[in-house]
Amino acid sequence: MAALISVIVTTYNREDALEAVLRALARHTDADFEVVVADDGSEATTARLVEAWKSKVGHRVEHVWHPDDGFRAAEIRNRAVLVSRGTYCIFLDGDCIPRPDFVANHRTLAEPGAFVTGNRVLLSPQLTVKVLAEKLTPETWNLARWFAQRLAGGVNRLSALLHLPLGPLRDMRRGRWQGARSCNLAIWRGDLDKVDGFDADYSGWGKEDSDLILRLLHAGVRRKDGTFATGVIHLWHAEADRSQLNDNERKLDVVVDGGRVRAQRGLSALAAASPAKVAG
Repeated sequence: MAALISVIVTTYNREDALEAVLRALARHTDADFEVVVADDGSEATTARLVEAWKSKVGHRVEHVWHPDDGFRAAEIRNRAVLVSRGTYCIFLDGDCIPRPDFVANHRTLAEPGAFVTGNRVLLSPQLTVKVLAEKLTPETWNLARWFAQRLAGGVNRLSALLHLPLGPLRDMRRGRWQGARSCNLAIWRGDLDKVDGFDADYSGWGKEDSDLILRLLHAGVRRKDGTFATGVIHLWHAEADRSQLNDNERKLDVVVDGGRVRAQRGLSALAAASPAKVAG
């Protein structure tokens, strides 16, 4: 079982969504976690928001930032890992609201030799605007309210909000990399070190999370399914620029075929070139 957990929240110029995520983390039932905001080049308003929430979350909160040079999620997540103190890292996107038992359920599922992949429900554009504008708290809604939203078209599905004891079924996709996303992903820090973290050779949107999953599998770390336990509430956003997706897919093909374990430009290279520092 994990001791201190590091929740690493990736964000970029979306303070309203990040505030909803920090608010949700502040009401968590698990007490033994820290928050590291991995900021991929946001303007100063994000830093001010994080500073304002440091005293409200009730846990250590740090803000790690690098300049805006395009989509560099892999690198900023590595920077956040380098300043984290936990033995177990949960990666969470800054537009994915966790429910109060999110960290506790991830802690329960944590197991040596495994990483845990979670899932999400997607809010409609209209419901997303309403949640953020009115500062609603969907992480506290009961199933009846979610059912009403499903009928009204406010959410794409309900399955990720259910809790079911899957037992051995959680290992059914133990060797599968497809479908795993870093918006809700838990990995032991030791396993991150084993594969040297995310690969910062990936720039632009797409496939840096698939690359990490593949290299973990190549290193002998199995996938464990967090479905029906760790689902998050994904706020709608416009589709990201995918102009570099083809290049990233070609990089991923090399990893699929070659069985590589360590990142081309991972934690160790970043630490050597530019030691991680908290923003501010």
